[in-house]
Amino acid sequence: MQGARKRRRWDFFGSLRALPWRLCAGYKPRMFVDLAFALLAVVLLWRTADWIVESAAAIARSRGVSELVIGLTIVAFGTSAPEFLVTLSASVKQMPDISLANVVGSNFANLGLVLGLCAFVVPVAASRLLVLRDGGFLLLLTGGVALAAWREALGPLTGLGLLGFLAGYLWLLFRNRECDAACEAGDGRTARWWDYPRLLAGFAGVAVGGTLLVETAANLARLAGVSEWFIGLTLVAVGTSLPELATCLAAALRGRGDMLLGNLVGSNIFNYAGVLGLTCVISPLSPSPQAVAGAALNLGFVALALVLMRTGWRVSRLEGLLLMLLNLLVIGVAWRG
Repeated sequence: MQGARKRRRWDFFGSLRALPWRLCAGYKPRMFVDLAFALLAVVLLWRTADWIVESAAAIARSRGVSELVIGLTIVAFGTSAPEFLVTLSASVKQMPDISLANVVGSNFANLGLVLGLCAFVVPVAASRLLVLRDGGFLLLLTGGVALAAWREALGPLTGLGLLGFLAGYLWLLFRNRECDAACEAGDGRTARWWDYPRLLAGFAGVAVGGTLLVETAANLARLAGVSEWFIGLTLVAVGTSLPELATCLAAALRGRGDMLLGNLVGSNIFNYAGVLGLTCVISPLSPSPQAVAGAALNLGFVALALVLMRTGWRVSRLEGLLLMLLNLLVIGVAWRG
């Protein structure tokens, strides 16, 4: 009885997966229904991502907080909602590999596909503070998770340690939350009352849009005969990073480099310290050899991304292309494995 209750409580993604068929019952062919819903999800992602960027920047100015700190915290945590829901749901359903694969895969996608694509569209400036301070925290955290996975120590004690790391990081951020030059200069409008509900609506929109897109993509992949394992390792991980992609592309086109990189670095920190930490506390994970190798490979990928940010304090179009190609290579290796 209790198990059935848990399944009903955490079956949000199962319900969303069935949504296209319920709304279009009897309509053929199914592939066109999924394509239509995928297009709807893209429109929803793009529009609500604009709300997040505009409202978050206005709130930052009004509160005297830098856009970097807003990107590292509010925007990053809000766009990580799909990772949180998927990972926690998989943990409750006793699917440890999906939990860890989603977090590691999403972190690959954030610094590979998302940062790579944004830099390829518009070169992204990187501040010294973000690369040295926040990038250093992310590198240390990624190394700790890789070590814990290798030692098969992803239990409650490790989870509490990760949550403590997140609490300390947030304390440091808000202790040094000084406004940046753009904020001091009044670059743009300040927040109005409707920016706060619009920010929340933006988070809800990107969560629903990202989930709907990944579920319709999974349906299309199944119709094409692609294995469930490959769908889980790639489409779910990349799909839950779609809110970051939509928000970061909007930030890139608006010249909000600090918010863009803050969102990605903050999302990766939250994925490992917050999402994985809480998951380990609730349900200890027993990582497979593939998961251990993926966590170790992610450490090298983070180090490379930080080196690219450091070269000239920007990520160029060529470097963005390199990040995307390396991420695709990781997916290809996973497919062959």
